Amino acid sequence: MRVVLATHNPHKVAEFQQIVQQTRPDLEVVGYDGPEPVEDGVTFAENALLKARAAAAHTGLAALADDSGICVDVLGGSPGVFSAYWAGQKKDATANLELLLDQLRDIADPHRAAHFTSTIALVLPDGREHVVEGIWPGRLAHEASGGGGFGYDPIFIPDGQPDGAERTVGEFTGEEKQSQSHRARAFTALVPLLAAL
Repeated sequence: MRVVLATHNPHKVAEFQQIVQQTRPDLEVVGYDGPEPVEDGVTFAENALLKARAAAAHTGLAALADDSGICVDVLGGSPGVFSAYWAGQKKDATANLELLLDQLRDIADPHRAAHFTSTIALVLPDGREHVVEGIWPGRLAHEASGGGGFGYDPIFIPDGQPDGAERTVGEFTGEEKQSQSHRARAFTALVPLLAAL
């Protein structure tokens, strides 16, 4: 089965392809080169549905779209849906990360709890829609570490690491990230829906 992933972000395409290979190797995820809708939703689910609907309409294929971000407890869940634009409209990942670190500069470890959220929408050409969510709990480091991943990965320390390790996702291997991430958790919830198609 072929599905289009409604994103122009090559990092997300590569990440989804790796996740899919681990759970549904019969599913072919293809990139999307069509028009992007304005993401004016106020929730992850609203934005994911906007993107998936646009891709399904443009391609005639089943479409997956992910809307995701980092949610920081002490900031009331922000950046949240504004994660990609936290430092402005240019989607500058480095500026976003640096601004968030600066905002939390004087916040002690017990108050740096955060989680990644991924909401995946599946929109079928016949109009059926499904939405699933994955949460990856952890906390934020005081400085970036590791060259892997993208976005906020270098400052996110996931909970439950073996042997009490406190590595950031930037220090994870690709395989480690794909097996544990918020997107992997959301996609796991989507597998039964895909199997029923």
